Amino acid sequence: HSGPVIGLCAESHCRFFAPLAFPDPVDAGLRVVHLGNASVRYEVGLFAGDSEQIAALGWFVHVFVDRDSRRASPIPPSIRAALAALQTVSPA
Repeated sequence: HSGPVIGLCAESHCRFFAPLAFPDPVDAGLRVVHLGNASVRYEVGLFAGDSEQIAALGWFVHVFVDRDSRRASPIPPSIRAALAALQTVSPA
């Protein structure tokens, strides 16, 4: 990516509930749980093979910054639109 605004991973976490190992197949689900002015938080769920039991749950935060100054910058409109399509509301 060569644009003036880039996304940097500012935070990440993963909690495992069951083993996952190569070369076993893994299914993944991704959703956006928070879309701010300059940051986005994703959640990722990992499932072993055909299991409906979650094997790992993680999240990470991207902060969008000016490439040169590294100061926070608004998420570009085209990226914001793509992220909004992945945004969900957590069940209560």
